[in-house]
Amino acid sequence: MGNEQNFDAIIIGAGVIGNAVAFELSKQGLKTLNIDRNHVSGYGSTSASCAIIRVHYSTFDGCALAYESYHFWKDWMAYLEASEHDNLATFIECGCMIYQTEQNNYLDKVIKRAEELNIPHELWDPKKIKEKLRIVDTNKYGPVKSTSDKSFGSKTGDDLRGSVFFPTAGYINDPQLSAQNLQMAASKKGAKFLFKSSVKEIIQEKGRVSGVVLENGEKINAKIVVNVAGPHSMKVNQMAGVENDMNIKTKALKVEVCHVPSPSGFNYEKEGFVISDSDIGCYSRPEIGNNVLIGSEDPECDERLFVDPDIWDESFSEQWRAQVLRQAQRYPDLPIPSNSKGVVALYDVSDDWIPIYDKSSLPGFYMAVGSSGNQYKNAPMAGKIMAELIVKCEDGHDHDKDPIKLQLNYIDREIDLGFYSRNRIINEESSMSVLG
Repeated sequence: MGNEQNFDAIIIGAGVIGNAVAFELSKQGLKTLNIDRNHVSGYGSTSASCAIIRVHYSTFDGCALAYESYHFWKDWMAYLEASEHDNLATFIECGCMIYQTEQNNYLDKVIKRAEELNIPHELWDPKKIKEKLRIVDTNKYGPVKSTSDKSFGSKTGDDLRGSVFFPTAGYINDPQLSAQNLQMAASKKGAKFLFKSSVKEIIQEKGRVSGVVLENGEKINAKIVVNVAGPHSMKVNQMAGVENDMNIKTKALKVEVCHVPSPSGFNYEKEGFVISDSDIGCYSRPEIGNNVLIGSEDPECDERLFVDPDIWDESFSEQWRAQVLRQAQRYPDLPIPSNSKGVVALYDVSDDWIPIYDKSSLPGFYMAVGSSGNQYKNAPMAGKIMAELIVKCEDGHDHDKDPIKLQLNYIDREIDLGFYSRNRIINEESSMSVLG
């Protein structure tokens, strides 16, 4: 690139959401540039995502958006305008089961939302759960304890009440590839990408954003800048001077995901499914190579490690072992390896774990932030939300006073984008965890 470049929109970040924003803005005829500090698309939080596609949330808007997004993954090739010759990420539709526990009010809200939106779901009792997952122990172990607690691993009751199973769920086999698929689709529409580059300054002129300056001193002009910087989004908002005007803020959280082999004699990759289990404080899914992938649902007994995204310890901690031992309560034959395998990464988390898809107090500066941990599944819709928001706000619409409504075409519903506002009051319906 030369000394000075001009674009309609600069997107900071080339993860799955940043690239979806590029694809959708390019379809609207905007000349876009994604800037990312990594060497390829999807190398940050996206590559560390468990890439779970689920349709259950406790909020109506969360549910509607997730169910709409499911249809894009289901028809990934058509959405990307790609062909079968392209190397595309695959949606493994194995379904998702959530245990009914006291912690989640036996999924009353989740079931209600599923009924309201006609989302297919089944109620399973412990007998049915054992039929579907013969390695399982359905006893109660909650509330979740730390492994140092003397009563860790002791049953606290008989069988759990049961579970809800959603067939329209699963996971994407290669999240990084999905971000690269979106880059390919956006590039065909003229989008440009710049890797191994960091933004060090957001430039403003006449009271609005006018571009960015890179670490190497290069200046790039654009009337629109979109912050999709994942765990660095907080720093980018501070750079733009918009953080103090936000009611909901974001920070970088250290997370650990464990990869362990399936219990012997059971093909977890073929017979397993996505599971959310608040009784043991873990979620899990099958992983390629007959492994179980285990993440944390952030139980209260665990310390949350918020870090500076530029200086943090990238090694596994005691948390890894705690998650595996918690999962072993449910799967008594789960192998517990002596060496930690999996992913240590950062998630960009908002105060109520619901993302911010919004404009800012600086005209022309937009953000899709606070999305890590539970928004991977919504990436195609996040792109559409941001494109709609940007086009309308640039056209003079006051989204703060009169929130934009977005039509969801697959499920024929409308959602209010004010739900994702930076100025919202903390949503009490949120689980305040990775569950969103």
